[in-house]
This record gives sequence, structure tokens and C-alpha cells, in this order.
Amino acid sequence: MRPLIDLINIDKVYDNGVVANNGVNFSVKKGEIHALVGENGAGKSTLMKILYGMEKPTEGEIWVNGEQKHFNSSTDAIAATIGMVHQNFMLVPSFTVAENVVLGDEPRKNGLIDRDAVLNITKDLSDQFGLFVQPDAIVNSINVGMRQRVEILKTLYRKAEILILDEPTAVLTPQETDDLFIAIRILVKQGKTVIFITHKLREVKEISDRVTVMRHGKMIGTLDTKDVSREQMANMMVGREVFLDIKKPKIKRGEKRMRVKNLSYVSEIGRQLLRNVNFNLYAGEILGIAGVEGNGQTELVEVLTGLKPAAGGTVLIGDCNILESTPREIRLRKIAHIPEDRLSNGVAVRSTIEENIIVDRYFQKPYRNGLFINRKVVKTECENLIEKFSILTPNGKLPVSSLSGGNMQKVVVAREFSSEPEVLIASQPTRGIDVGSTEFIREQLVEIRSKGTAILLVSADLSEVMSVSDRIVALYEGEITGVFPDASKVSEKELGLYMLGVKQQTYEEMEKYL
Repeated sequence: MRPLIDLINIDKVYDNGVVANNGVNFSVKKGEIHALVGENGAGKSTLMKILYGMEKPTEGEIWVNGEQKHFNSSTDAIAATIGMVHQNFMLVPSFTVAENVVLGDEPRKNGLIDRDAVLNITKDLSDQFGLFVQPDAIVNSINVGMRQRVEILKTLYRKAEILILDEPTAVLTPQETDDLFIAIRILVKQGKTVIFITHKLREVKEISDRVTVMRHGKMIGTLDTKDVSREQMANMMVGREVFLDIKKPKIKRGEKRMRVKNLSYVSEIGRQLLRNVNFNLYAGEILGIAGVEGNGQTELVEVLTGLKPAAGGTVLIGDCNILESTPREIRLRKIAHIPEDRLSNGVAVRSTIEENIIVDRYFQKPYRNGLFINRKVVKTECENLIEKFSILTPNGKLPVSSLSGGNMQKVVVAREFSSEPEVLIASQPTRGIDVGSTEFIREQLVEIRSKGTAILLVSADLSEVMSVSDRIVALYEGEITGVFPDASKVSEKELGLYMLGVKQQTYEEMEKYL
């Protein structure tokens, strides 16, 4: 008997010659939760876009429920009862939950949209599948976890029997992830089939029945999840041994490097996004900021690095309030910054690797010789950093756009670490990069911390915050809700309650640990 989904010898070669899928065979059984894992560029997203009709295979066959399919668009895939929930939500923020669920296929009465039916349909779907939402709530006002449910309800409204979930827990708290997993299990009990794309191997073990691993566009293997460890999956993904647990030498905390006092920020439209934030950052320490995205982390980093103006408070480096400084002046005080969006703020994609590495120092000796750049010094420096940070490139004169996402991030990390910072502000340092590059960057963070650098780590990956940080601060709606002086002694579930604002410490409880 044929599986529910059977992709046979799938090839995908783009016009520029890039081979995304090479002879891939992938099958999914009816009623299972099937995890699909692999590094960035492994070909898993391309494979799922082919299944969802967003891409056409160069070669190969697509079989769904025993019938061969030729999808020309996602509309064809939806007609074949396939639905896909993308990592970046595709919702209209100003519409209600119910309006988003039925958008494009609204029930009508006398030629007009039947608004009562819209609400009832959403409520009935929500109750049936345990995806509890507020049908009349405006999407812009609901949390990330509920938006995730709205996306799933959209696919169910369109009669999806096969759901492709692309990194569905990327921005969820542990509690929201638990709720999602309960909902997924209800879906499967009611006959649905789920393909779960993720990089969180712990979740693969928790939720899936089988797991398929891809590497470099090829299928490495499909295994029963119960028979494979996280370490084995990581090794299959990378092609070498990977160490998932970060080994940190005992902390040797030094002097205060940064003192943040009553820091506030108000957006251009008058919304207060930071409220009286207080903390100290010490030499030889990694302080992690834990929070659901959109709770002030981005604004905190941008204020600290001079990219946005504070509404109040002070940020002291020594006796200098850097809130009165430009970004270059802040950098000259040995404060480095890994920005959360490497494409917008981390690299100049059309410039060379060499130019990107010296962009913060080209005006200083020994990189400048009078009016001119000292090309020999730049070349030597760049070659050394390419080797040290394992940047996969033939030479430093190629544009950054020629690199993969992981190698672009390594260019940013190489530049910031080689500036020998006293303070490093690292925002989403491993977002969107492969397991091997993630392992390398986390090891480098721990290494420079142990040499005395003070590090502020902001990451949407809660496991990263917990494994890399020495001390953790929870942030909710721009306020600090809790401080945990020893990151190893707090659980994800406990931390999640502070990230959601369910629990909050008093200032007196927090003060001695800030």
C-alpha cells in the first residue's frame, strides 16, 4: 500500500545552477507526525515548497493519497487537501481572527459576507481541534501563540488533511509550545497528518513518530524517532560529530562594565516599549535576556548601541553616559554589536568580505596608511579571520552575497570579536543558521566571556539563552519581570511564566541580582 505522501526522485535545479534537491525520496504515512530536519540549505524548505505547489520540481514524481499530482500553484495543493503554515505568519494585522481564518473564501448571505457565520465557523473549528482563539479579537492585539493557532485554523478551514508546519515553535514560550503540541496530537487523533519542520531536536524527540534528515540537498535517512538520539540526528545533519551541550568554565565575574539605570524608550507613534529597565553587566559574564519577541528586546539593543534615542534613563560605561553618543563613538568605547538582522544591519551584501570585516576600523591604523587603505594589512587580517572562524570562501575579495547565511553570520561574528570588545551586545547571534555554525558561535561566545568580555545575549531561542547565559533577566512588555542569578537553576517552564507576565518578582527581590 502506497504512503499518503510519496515524493520520488525529486530534483530541483535553479536557473543559476544551484542544486537544491538531488534525487530525494520522501514518504509520509497517514496519521503520523513526521519531522523533517536539516541545516540551512539542506533542501528541506524547497522540498516542502514543491509539495505545496510553490515550486515545480525539475525531475521526479509527487504522489498524494495514491494519485500522481502535478501542482502548478499552492491552489492545486490546497485542492489536494495540503495546507502549509509558514514560519513568517501571513495574517492581516488589522483584521479579526475570524476574518483572517476565512479570508478569500468568506461565507456569504444575500451576496454579502455573513459575519455571524464567519464567527461561528471559527469558533466551531477552534472547539473541534482544541485551537482556542478569540474569533472577534484583532490580530494585532493577540500574542504570538494565538497567531500560530489562527494560521493552523486557516488551513483547516480549507479542508487540509495534511499540514506542513514550518518552524512552528520558533518564537513560542515553553507553555505555548506545550499548547501547540496538545493541539497537534488532537489533529492527528482526528485523522490529520502533520509534517513538522524544525531545528529544535529536543522537540523532534518529544512530538514526532518518525524523522527524516537531509543534508546538502540529499536524503540522509528516515528513522523511527524513538530509535535515534538528538546527538545522532545532529551528526547526520552536519556530517560530523556535534556537541549540543556547551561546556562553560566556571564564571569569574569582574568589574561592572555597563550600568543601565531607569532606561525607557517610546516609539515614534507614542507607544512605550521600555519601562524603567535596570541592570548591570559585568566583565567575564553572559547576561541573557529572555522574552517573547516583540516585548522590547529589539528596542533595548538599538538604544544601547545608539541606533534609537532613549526617552529617559542612563547607560554608563565608566562615568560616560553613552546615550549621548553616536554609534561610532559607542564602538570606539570598545562596545561591539551583533545585530539581529544581518542582512539589514550586519553586512553590506554587495561589498567584499574584506570590506565588511574592516568597516568598523578602516579609518584607524594599521588599516589606513595616510589617505589610503593598507590593502596588504587588510588582506592578511581577513585571511586570518577566514581561517579562524571557518568561513567557507575561496578568498576575501568575493562579495558577501556569495556566502550562505551561516557564513555571512560568521563574517559579522569575526568582525565583532576581532575588535577585542570589552562589551559585546549579541542579538539573535545564531538565528537562521545551521547546527554546525550555531555550535561554533556559541563556543566563541563562551570563549571571549572567559577572557573577560561582558556579554549581553538577546535570543528568541530559549534553550540558547539558558545554555549559554550565566545570569538571566526576563522581559515582558518592556519591563523586567524576573532576575535569575544562576541560569542553570531555573527551568524553561518557570522562565516562561515570567516571559508571559504571569509571574513577576518585586523590585526588592530583583535588586540584589541586577
